[in-house]
Amino acid sequence: MVTLPPSPAPEPHLHRRMAESFGVDPERYDRNRPPYPDAMIERIVAAGPGADFLDVGCGTGIEARQFRAAGRTVLGVEADPRMAGFARGTGLRVEVATFEDWDPAGRTFDAVVSGTAWHWVDPVAGASKAAAVLRPGGVLAPFGHVYELPPAVAEALAAAYRRVAPDSPFTAAGRSAGSILDGYQALYARAADGIREAGGFGEPELWRYDWERSYPRDELLDLVSTSGGLTSLPPDRVADVLTAVGAAVDRLGGTVTLPYATWGLTAIRTGD
Repeated sequence: MVTLPPSPAPEPHLHRRMAESFGVDPERYDRNRPPYPDAMIERIVAAGPGADFLDVGCGTGIEARQFRAAGRTVLGVEADPRMAGFARGTGLRVEVATFEDWDPAGRTFDAVVSGTAWHWVDPVAGASKAAAVLRPGGVLAPFGHVYELPPAVAEALAAAYRRVAPDSPFTAAGRSAGSILDGYQALYARAADGIREAGGFGEPELWRYDWERSYPRDELLDLVSTSGGLTSLPPDRVADVLTAVGAAVDRLGGTVTLPYATWGLTAIRTGD
């Protein structure tokens, strides 16, 4: 089965242009990207020894607002000033930088979290930076959503994408077989390897939450248009892809239900 997008490109942290393309329409991004499962938020809150959270790649602030609602104080770090500006408009504190270049200025935290963004961070350098800013017993918790399109819609999307962007790393990534819900485990296995190589943490614990959500045609097109494969394309090419996807959804009755998996891991900071 074709799984494009949001299948992960190889070594995604090397593709900075794509990583910083999501701010082309932050309001649409925030409106269409779903929040994270309540049980996952509770799990991470329970793992952290205190209330000071750092959100790496906070984007528009979706998960930061969830942690704030759970009683945590959240500071965001975001490379895209457009996304950071939107998040600030919701009352969040955000500093503009890539995590690797961000200056903590001596500050430390009880948790470092990252919602559907840790794959844009170098897995070893990011884990080392997290270890440096976490208090002993603090938790590093990257996590992220992935959804699976119905086969007919996925095939239409992949065919259109190969036509308009044959040289994109996402095009090559989309030619894998099997369920993308299972395939995204590789991103967090890679993150776990980076944590082990960096040192300073206990053994990472990998976990997954499964759920589903239904989308009318126009809402699905809005969601698809926020994927990293499309946000970096010119508008006419995006329109070409969305026309193909919309036609496929229409043939299925105009509404589709997508299975989601939210993958993530937790690793506890050891030492002094």
